[in-house]
Amino acid sequence: MLVEQSRPFFQLDSSTQHQMVQSTNRIILNKGDMIDNDELMRYFYVVVSGKVRNYQLNLNNAKEQTISILRNGDMFDIMIVLDNKEHDVMYEALEKSELMKFAIDDIRRLLSSNDSFRSVFFSYVAQYMRGLEELATDMSLYSTSQRLIKLLLQNSDPTNRTKYNILQGLSNTQIANLIGTVRHVVERHLKALKADGAIESKNKNLQIKDTQKLLDKIDLL
Repeated sequence: MLVEQSRPFFQLDSSTQHQMVQSTNRIILNKGDMIDNDELMRYFYVVVSGKVRNYQLNLNNAKEQTISILRNGDMFDIMIVLDNKEHDVMYEALEKSELMKFAIDDIRRLLSSNDSFRSVFFSYVAQYMRGLEELATDMSLYSTSQRLIKLLLQNSDPTNRTKYNILQGLSNTQIANLIGTVRHVVERHLKALKADGAIESKNKNLQIKDTQKLLDKIDLL
């Protein structure tokens, strides 16, 4: 199964997908467009195409931390569906993106009445929590260079549903926001990895040349 086809929305049975598609509006976000908290309290979204960044922002120092990058079949905001409280995160389109937009009350009705949707939704909640756990662990236990190398390896792993090809088209600043650092630190580490022959850049996309060299530089096992 293709990675894209394994994403949450496409794991739903065809009847549920059809039911949801009939009650949705499709919207287009251009690069840089945001979804505000008022909209998130009223609507639930599924990404059809493009990339949407889920992040938090410290207003005192303007530092950002990307929590996840949502792509084809990903859904948000799951936390608001569950507790009906504002969620202190922001959503921004990293490129032109198409979304399906559902009334959040319709999603809550599906959760209470549709076994297929409920199963997929709570599997996605578990995945979200594992992602937060991994982020917290990485920030606490690994250096910036280790976090970057780990991300590069995950980016090249087709079995990694959330991280495979995630870096395609991202700027160094956006990569820095994924691993909790700043652009010039990422640039320094990437330069060193390129000089060592571990990675290369083709058409502005990072590719691994020597996986073993990256593994030798990181102690994750």
